[in-house]
Amino acid sequence: MEGKARPYADEMGPDGLMRYKYRGKDPMHRDNVGLRLAMRKHVPLVYFYGLVPGRYAAVWPVYIVGDDPIALTFSVEIREKQSLILGSDEVPSESIAESATRSYVTVSTQRRLHQQSFRMRVLEAYHQCCAVCRLRHAELLEAAHILPDGHPKGEPWVSNGISLCKLHHAAFDAQILGIRPDLVVEIRRDILEESDGPLLIHGLKEWHNKKLIVIPHSTRLRPRVDFLEERFELFRKAG
Repeated sequence: MEGKARPYADEMGPDGLMRYKYRGKDPMHRDNVGLRLAMRKHVPLVYFYGLVPGRYAAVWPVYIVGDDPIALTFSVEIREKQSLILGSDEVPSESIAESATRSYVTVSTQRRLHQQSFRMRVLEAYHQCCAVCRLRHAELLEAAHILPDGHPKGEPWVSNGISLCKLHHAAFDAQILGIRPDLVVEIRRDILEESDGPLLIHGLKEWHNKKLIVIPHSTRLRPRVDFLEERFELFRKAG
């Protein structure tokens, strides 16, 4: 992960469950023993997902559903809120559909947390500003992907993101606003020729052929040139 790493590098397994690292390397450490007991008794826990150092998102309820002392990890499943009888050693029966639903909840929740972490890291790299217009209101800022989630290279790296206000993010996604590999903004030709009031003039047209105002200080956090080249080709074709 680029920039400041998350405090705990828990990962998603191929079965749709999170892998939570042991405390230390001793399977009999008291924290690991406690989690093993919680697994046997089916006790719901709160999972604190590290977004950036010092910032966490609380997820509840989660359950320990597997223990791998060789890999030094527990398997964690996120579930929707439900009524449970605690303190029983009896494992509740569940259908295949229920199991699939729980895996879906786990995967979708972690995806949401990844995106939340991505947004915070990108905004931090861009000093809580829109790269195009320097708007500083965090509630109006978003982390735009250069290459989308579904793309083979569309990882939530800071170098695959740009901090944009809601207007410029929407224009970027709609191929109305493009960003060249040299970080110069272009507005689609048909938009430049359109007349539709001051918002269009000052919100979009005004930024045509201007370089991004804000970029990260660290070169490794700046937009990757090859990502911008691929994205700008899509913008060029749309125009």
